[in-house]
Amino acid sequence: MKLVILAAAAASAAAFAPQKAARSTTSLAVSELELGVTEPLGVYDPLGWLDTQPESFERRRAVERKHGRVAMAAVVGCITHNNHITFDGYLSNSENLKFSDVPTGVDGIRAIPTAGLFQILLFFALVELAWMPASKYDGDYGVGYFGTNLDPEEKVRKLNVEINNGRAAMMGIMGNMVVECITGQTMYEQYAAGHISPFGDGEGVF
Repeated sequence: MKLVILAAAAASAAAFAPQKAARSTTSLAVSELELGVTEPLGVYDPLGWLDTQPESFERRRAVERKHGRVAMAAVVGCITHNNHITFDGYLSNSENLKFSDVPTGVDGIRAIPTAGLFQILLFFALVELAWMPASKYDGDYGVGYFGTNLDPEEKVRKLNVEINNGRAAMMGIMGNMVVECITGQTMYEQYAAGHISPFGDGEGVF
């Protein structure tokens, strides 16, 4: 069952990868307007903000990129936890709470002690203000791709994949949370029951 879920997740993410790479640049400078431009939509700007608010594009792209990265991590974490893969040991010794005691799904956050939630928020603040500052709009923090500096064309291709997979992940994690709240079933319970529609009775495919 675990392998089926992981394979399905990988296939879904790959389906959102760009089929046709955007025109790449010939230098290390990458045009943000060229990233994420995927057929058949092309440059998708239904509200015309590129023309009316061009000065805001860089920040909005940075927000999109960062939210996509967080969502991709969330999807991987959600799939991992729903397959009952957890850390060994205790989340809180004082409350005798093990990592394995935290329920899967959106209700899991309610099991985390207040001190633990504060530590998570403190870590987020450290990342935003010091390690990966939100003011650095290009999202390049100088660590390379697994420590490797890519040639310009390959860098553009991978940035396109990141943007599109991030978009898919944002839809995926939000959809998972909404469906879980509607059905009362976690991802694991839905797949185990063969239930993939939020509009049914919780049993069967539809």
